[in-house]
Amino acid sequence: MAKGHRTRIKRERNAQKDLRPRAKVTYAPIAPSKAKIVLDTIKGKDVTLASAILAATPREGARIIGKLLDSAVANAQYASSERDMGYDVSKLYIQECFANQGSTLKRIRPRAQGRADRILKKTSHITIILNER
Repeated sequence: MAKGHRTRIKRERNAQKDLRPRAKVTYAPIAPSKAKIVLDTIKGKDVTLASAILAATPREGARIIGKLLDSAVANAQYASSERDMGYDVSKLYIQECFANQGSTLKRIRPRAQGRADRILKKTSHITIILNER
């Protein structure tokens, strides 16, 4: 059990908050394994190079992750103006990116002789965290 008053505990927790620019999409309609393949190609790369790679990648996950990367860059620009963090967009790179499993949508498909098959439509929560070199 934590010691101290709730407000002090929250204040200490918020003081240790990670202030790196990030973006997250929840319930993206793509399986996490398919998203991880695309994320592995851009991990550790500069933002401009990663954006070019995603534009040339023919996978469906590249379109979703491209939008997410644009959002993370916009968040970095907003943070630099709002909190005086001083992020230079030309120096940003993808420090962390990962895809976690979201909820699975269960659907039914009719089959022969009155039977039914289950279709599992997987979703994922994709996160991109940027940093400066």
